[in-house]
Amino acid sequence: MKIIKARITALPKSLFDPMPEVHVTTEDGEEQKLFEYYPDEISFTPEEFIGLTLDEARDLKRQKDLKYLQS
Repeated sequence: MKIIKARITALPKSLFDPMPEVHVTTEDGEEQKLFEYYPDEISFTPEEFIGLTLDEARDLKRQKDLKYLQS
């Protein structure tokens, strides 16, 4: 199932605000929370997720996390 739409919640404005979340809509019209992330370490745009499968989208996060940790 491919992702047809993605949205990212707002970045935190203060220390206790929630981390941004990536929500995606798949071809069957179902929306789900994919993951949350630390915006001071990695970043995303909604366009990066379009056309990916859910597994590929999660792998994108893993790749960016790994790249950050190796820097």
